[in-house]
Order: sequence, then structure tokens, then C-alpha cells
Amino acid sequence: MRANNRSVRSRAAHQRGISFIGLVFVAAVLGCLGVVIAQVIPTLIEYQAIDKAANKAKVGTTVPEVRAIFNRAQAIDDFKSVTGKDLEIKKVGEKVVVSYSYERELPLFDPAYLTLKYKGETR
Repeated sequence: MRANNRSVRSRAAHQRGISFIGLVFVAAVLGCLGVVIAQVIPTLIEYQAIDKAANKAKVGTTVPEVRAIFNRAQAIDDFKSVTGKDLEIKKVGEKVVVSYSYERELPLFDPAYLTLKYKGETR
């Protein structure tokens, strides 16, 4: 009986796993990452809306027409980071190319910000 008791203790000493402190630390890191990701996702959705509006606007033939088409799409999709006057419009061959760039700052904690730089161009 005594030898059997010793083997149970020996197996318990060699068990591995995560401690409570380790679990709390991992949960805190995952929580912070979740908060940052939750703030970044809306900016990605906004970028997609801006790209869609720029692709709609490239069908225009003049600069004011391209800006007007973009501003109408902006009013529908309700984004504020880029307006028609922020667009860079050029003609490459017979195609109108609309390009844009902008930055978004997300506050993380008191002195720190996450800066996201977005740039796009129609094809």
C-alpha cells in the first residue's frame, strides 16, 4: 500500500498545466487584443466603403463629375474620413484613376495611440 501511495504522489509532482496566475495573464492579454481588434474592424469596414465609392466614381469623365459621384456615394455609405476634395484624380490612357489616402488614430490608453494609414487606388 505504501508503494502505491508513493507513485500517486510522484505522478502529481510531474503534472504540467497552467497556473491560475498564468491563466489570468493570458486572459488579460487576450482581452486587450480583443479591445484593439474591436476598434480596428470598423476602420476596415470604412476603408472598404471608401474603396467602393472610389470605384463607383471612376466612371466619371471630368474631375467635378468624379468628385460629385464620390460625394453621393459618401452620403449613402456615411463615412467621413475622405471627401471628394481629398481625392487625387488622374487619367492614365483612357482610364480615370482615383486615388486616396488617409490616417485614423485610435486611442489605446492615455499617452498611446494606434495610427492606421490607409491608401487606395482604383484599377
